[in-house]
Amino acid sequence: MFDEIMFRPWRIIYLQQEKENGCILCAIANSENDVQNLVLLRSKHCFVMLNRYPYNIGHLMVVPYEHLNSIGSLQEGEMVDIMKTVSLSMDNLKTVLNPQGFNLGVNIGKAAGAGIENHIHFHIVPRWEGDTNFMPVISDIKILGEALDDTYRRLKGVFS
Repeated sequence: MFDEIMFRPWRIIYLQQEKENGCILCAIANSENDVQNLVLLRSKHCFVMLNRYPYNIGHLMVVPYEHLNSIGSLQEGEMVDIMKTVSLSMDNLKTVLNPQGFNLGVNIGKAAGAGIENHIHFHIVPRWEGDTNFMPVISDIKILGEALDDTYRRLKGVFS
């Protein structure tokens, strides 16, 4: 019986918090509480944050400050800054977590899996051989071997 229960005590914080109206990414962009929002770096046109609901340890998002729903809406300077920030983020992930590969992507539109549809953002997911085991397949459970706060502390040092 107990082998069917997955304890996730940190979810109660999410469930009980007041939901914000508007775009959560804009709220984080305008917030000064980077630690609470898991923001690792702010550049001229974008910021880097840990994904609060990661696919893997070290799952980062690079988010433009401007609320845009299309990559084509980015100005050239924004595109350059975002791609340099993506590259820096991957280098920093290599330094701290030593992944064997990466998934890099943008989900545009609900049909493509965008959880936040109207504010584009770039996902960087570090990958290791064998990091996807049988648990997601047979139990619909993803296992992460490190708490977000610990990952944040380890990465913050190289992003500073």
